[in-house]
Amino acid sequence: MEPRPAARAAGSQPRPPQQPARAHHTRLVVCEKIAYNQGMDRPKNHPGLAEDWDVLKSFLPANWRELATATGALKGLRKDKSPENLLRVLLLHLGCGHSLQETAVRARQAQLADMTAAAVWNRLHKAAPWLRGMCVELFRERGWERAGAGGLQIRALDATLVKEPGRGSLWRIHYSVRLPSLACDFFRLTGTEGAGTGESFRQFPFGAGDYVLADRGYSTAAGLRHVAQAGAFVTVRVNTKSLPLGTPQGAPFDLLAAVRGLRRAGQIGCCPVAALDGRESPVVGRVCALRKTAEAVRVAHKALRRQASKKGKQLQPRTLEFAKYVILFTTFPEDAFPAADVLEWHRVRWQVELVFKRFKSLAQLGHLPKHADDSARAWLYGKLFVALLVEKLLAYARSISPWGCPLEAPAPA
Repeated sequence: MEPRPAARAAGSQPRPPQQPARAHHTRLVVCEKIAYNQGMDRPKNHPGLAEDWDVLKSFLPANWRELATATGALKGLRKDKSPENLLRVLLLHLGCGHSLQETAVRARQAQLADMTAAAVWNRLHKAAPWLRGMCVELFRERGWERAGAGGLQIRALDATLVKEPGRGSLWRIHYSVRLPSLACDFFRLTGTEGAGTGESFRQFPFGAGDYVLADRGYSTAAGLRHVAQAGAFVTVRVNTKSLPLGTPQGAPFDLLAAVRGLRRAGQIGCCPVAALDGRESPVVGRVCALRKTAEAVRVAHKALRRQASKKGKQLQPRTLEFAKYVILFTTFPEDAFPAADVLEWHRVRWQVELVFKRFKSLAQLGHLPKHADDSARAWLYGKLFVALLVEKLLAYARSISPWGCPLEAPAPA
């Protein structure tokens, strides 16, 4: 029997989940800038009252107001058609984590909008294209508008777990975004137990000419065949335990011996292989591999040893050896995607994954309070926007001194 936790003092609040101190503090600052207004939480003569929201606005995309009109986010508003007030109401729900009912009450007290909880939900639903557009603009500021995409349908796939309020059951979000626009083109919620709930290419529809990027959780021969049969191309991180490889002629292939020829950091190798299933015809492609730097190898080995110690398992020498390389299996056409380009595109997919992983610390993506696909998608776009905004504030605070916000354009003389 597990020991019972010590009783909390009477009237004490439950301890919040641990978060990185700087990210957590910055998220709280963002919530302050969103929430505080006349009639809310601070006296009217507070020195930061007038400037908090203005500071936060300086970090928004330059065309955020135009995007509100162009995407129809303001359509249907009967009284105040201010994009500023609407965004502030939405961020009370998305950034501060208030319920729809509490958001409506706070918005009314702050004289931002006179809405019911249902009206806030409808506004969030209609604002999904606006939130996505602002996410795209923030990504463009980070250099994500890549030249050379050439109109290709490049898709990045991933999945993450969320918790449903009340019952505490877990759900898995399967999502697909197009690069570099970051438009979510597919979204599915499944459970986490039972058949058909795991991370798999079979969770997604594919079309001819799609170029798909995925991590090692999707590295199975059956999944690769599912993509190939739809006429799409795929690049996936190789899982050496779940993806058996052979030569295109069906002979055995020693992957470890092949990558050991890469001895210098940054050295790239490529060779033709086939993903073997044993029941169906193999999927022919290439292995593109890169030797990591000594520091990257050290970090990877440290993580593997920590994981093995936690699970009480013994690390195999092959596992440590494979950790020295980034190994991808790809069916991307070689004439259009040399090995270096395949590796670069995989790095872009990895950045998308990091953004969603940071949700739980920056945007508190702990549970999904929306049940319909459309409203869940709008909520996710909103959480992505909050996470990107917090990251921008963090980067600015770390590297720029001393006044803490971008400069305004000088007024004409």
